[in-house]
Amino acid sequence: MTSETLCAACGFCPAVGDGERTVTGVFTGDLLSWAMGRAKEGDIWFTVMGNVNTVAVAALADCACVVLCHEAVWDEVAVQRAAQQGVTLYTTDLPEFEASFLAATRLGLTPPAP
Repeated sequence: MTSETLCAACGFCPAVGDGERTVTGVFTGDLLSWAMGRAKEGDIWFTVMGNVNTVAVAALADCACVVLCHEAVWDEVAVQRAAQQGVTLYTTDLPEFEASFLAATRLGLTPPAP
């Protein structure tokens, strides 16, 4: 399923990018060094870190997209860098766990344990 299709089904709002990447997994976390070592290619990443460093880690990990949770707002530099590097960004007012649970369920994955 593409990130565009998945995020639309979950009610996440597009911020930048085409959303044509295939989502193969779910990653949730706010610590960038943790995400750098554990997010996988094709993951949809849920976080509250809306800065340029998040975009850099998403590009490095080759995430399908990043969803900014808890009504957080992407900073302008992050949006510009995401557009330059082809990283797709979304937003949601849901907390990370609820958003990741919803996405995992839509993907047919076993949702993460609380």
